[in-house]
Amino acid sequence: MEKQTRVRFAPSPTGYLHIGSLRIVIFNYLLAKSQKGKIILRIEDTDQQRKVEDAVEKLLKILQWVGINFDEGPHIGGEYGPYIQSQRLNIYTQKINELLKTGDAYRCFCSREMLDKMRMEQKEKGMPSRYDGKCRHLSQLESENKMKAGEKFVVRQKIPIKQSITVKDKLRGNIIFNPEDLTDHILTKSDGLPTYQLASVVDDHLMKISHVIRGEEWIPSFPKNILLYQAFGWQEPEFIHIPLTLNQDKGKLSKRYADVAVESYKDKGYIPQALINFCALAGWHPKNDQEILAMEQMIEQFRIQDAKISPSVFDINKLNYLNGYYIRQKNIDELTDLCLPYLKENFSAEIKNYKKEKSFLKNVVSLEQERLKYLSEITELTSFFFKEVPDYNSQLLIWKKMSTQQVSQNLNKLYELLAIINNKQWTQKNIEEKIVSFIKDNSLVVGNFLWPMRVSLTGRQNSPGPFEVAEVLGKEETLARVEHATIKLGVGEQ
Repeated sequence: MEKQTRVRFAPSPTGYLHIGSLRIVIFNYLLAKSQKGKIILRIEDTDQQRKVEDAVEKLLKILQWVGINFDEGPHIGGEYGPYIQSQRLNIYTQKINELLKTGDAYRCFCSREMLDKMRMEQKEKGMPSRYDGKCRHLSQLESENKMKAGEKFVVRQKIPIKQSITVKDKLRGNIIFNPEDLTDHILTKSDGLPTYQLASVVDDHLMKISHVIRGEEWIPSFPKNILLYQAFGWQEPEFIHIPLTLNQDKGKLSKRYADVAVESYKDKGYIPQALINFCALAGWHPKNDQEILAMEQMIEQFRIQDAKISPSVFDINKLNYLNGYYIRQKNIDELTDLCLPYLKENFSAEIKNYKKEKSFLKNVVSLEQERLKYLSEITELTSFFFKEVPDYNSQLLIWKKMSTQQVSQNLNKLYELLAIINNKQWTQKNIEEKIVSFIKDNSLVVGNFLWPMRVSLTGRQNSPGPFEVAEVLGKEETLARVEHATIKLGVGEQ
């Protein structure tokens, strides 16, 4: 019987979900679902000093928003729980005792001061910093007597001193590590809690994990993991180390460069499908090089062997392009609902009630749907709709070399043309026909009318067209804004 594909996402509850971690969980998800397997959520919380309150709940919430659903985990249970490492401490204690008995691990009683002194001496001699094995050769009796005497200790893995270690990564093939590049690292700390190195191996085996997909920063730990599998007599899973995501300067992606928390992208108004699409393509491409892919398409086409081993660069322009695409695919009702929290930032106590109604908001959103890169942009792009009159310098009304008097005359003429259109005919099409026909019939310059009209309605150089804006504003407010512009010119404001 073929072994079932079982993968895991095992974050630490240390706060927000990093965009790089989202990429890892997406790769795990795609591998599992493409092979009709299962994805497990496991919380690695043995580092209690870094643990953040409510982090697990926040993690589950943001992953649910993204659209990643797990088959097993602390929130839904499963056959191989508990799925929180702090609830599995008795298992790790049992396994570390097995390693102590077989001699694959040993107690180390070196104090922090001794270790600091050792590192300083190594540095002075130009040697690499590594544990010198002082406690490695203690006899079983000596070790137990020190423990019974109450001396604090950690448990270290006994790494082979003379033989090289070959490990296999599914993407990179065989990787050879020389013994001098490894050290007897810690498996359990002085408080008895396991380190990642021990707990992850034990849990992956007991939870029947078939593939471990993780970031390439874990490659230095790879031989230590494999030696633990061998010490326990277990078959190791297949390992796949995904390259890092770098900033555009080819440095580590960090808060200095861009938002790294998925929650920040959610708050800014990125669509989950865009984030999934973006993260999946950062290191993997389908054979046909298609860029816009729904989750179902990605699952159908995903092959882990097609993943790249070269680092991907975080391209915010690519993310914005994908996000804009998904925004344009939304129907106007759904998009308006998504934009509502951002539109509400423009609401004030003086705002007219009809501007809070969905019918008005839909019209506002529809004007900007083609231009939006992310949802929060809607606040600034549409703020002029929610003011009594837009705020701008009167000089902005002047098109090219027109005089103030000419602009004022043209605004007055626009007012007259708009005033004779009745409310039932107040549409973009009719407004445009009325004004453009007048301009053409009188051989006038289009910009001399449409520029001051745009500014009077929006207060901006860049905005949707004045006819579209006028239709959304309605006749009464459009006339009021054109009149206000004339008054601004009349007082000669600078």
